[in-house]
Amino acid sequence: MKAVIPLAGKGTRLRPHTHVVPKPLLHVAGKPVLDYLLDDLREIGVAEVVLIVGHLQDAIRSHITRRYPEIRPHYVVQEVQDGTAGAVSLARPWADEELLIVLADAVFEVDLGLIRALPREKAGAIWTKEVTDYQRFGVVVADEAGDLARIVEKPREPISRMANIGLYYIRDHALLFKGIDHVLESPQGPSGEYYLTDAFQYMADHGARLATVEVEGWHDAGKPETLLTTNGHLLRRHRGGTQEGASVEDSVVSPVARIEAGAMVKGSRIGANVTVEAGAQVLRSDLDDAIVGAGAVVEGSRLRDSVVGDGAVVRDYSGIVHVAPHSEVLSRNW
Repeated sequence: MKAVIPLAGKGTRLRPHTHVVPKPLLHVAGKPVLDYLLDDLREIGVAEVVLIVGHLQDAIRSHITRRYPEIRPHYVVQEVQDGTAGAVSLARPWADEELLIVLADAVFEVDLGLIRALPREKAGAIWTKEVTDYQRFGVVVADEAGDLARIVEKPREPISRMANIGLYYIRDHALLFKGIDHVLESPQGPSGEYYLTDAFQYMADHGARLATVEVEGWHDAGKPETLLTTNGHLLRRHRGGTQEGASVEDSVVSPVARIEAGAMVKGSRIGANVTVEAGAQVLRSDLDDAIVGAGAVVEGSRLRDSVVGDGAVVRDYSGIVHVAPHSEVLSRNW
């Protein structure tokens, strides 16, 4: 089995952070979003990955080489941002076996091992998550057997609360690419893009049985507020704590916070859902629901719902900030 991961998007909802860091390499709970996925793939033995790249692609390539030398990557550049169907179509030269297709803008809590137990008559599986705000999503409608019947984008009526979350296993890859060809030959969607979900609908309409499976956890990391929510969830679940080698002096640190080795916290209160990464300094400050990137400095500040990029500096500021890497926010009384 091979994996296909579209990574070409510019991450406009996460600016200014994504001006210099690709969206999949932004950190939650001290780890790039992409790495949670790659670690899951490694666990189930997937070693060959097709990466659809574009924006800041050199950073993606460098990261894979440095952190995952055992992966056999194939890179293909998506020159035109024409949607998920257009992106996955570029993986065709390597799509000669079962495929796992994953959109890398979320952290999944899922047992991918169930793929091995999927009955042979199934052409694949689509993972879903029940949501209350179904109007924001493409939703999956299953038949009585639990297989895909329809995918409906942002329904006005509650025909289903099972959201399509961007995680797919495809056994019948030949039919998938027939579906993609059909989509690319059809008019573009309302946003001017070609949707991969329409290819899945094509498969279902042509007799493919795609199992629908509810994922245990799906944690969006595609915009600042959800990046912070996911950071907090992971800290509560298993990523919190003060690491050996961190310096904490005259400070109060919540158990639902992460202070990494090499970080310094002095004269501060670190509240819940805060990550302070390696080499960062938090001095005389009060933080809640925040990510302080590697090597950043926060001094004399009260921050909440904030993301401070690697190497950035925030001094004497109170409120919410989103600071790009190696930038400064300074508040002075003149």
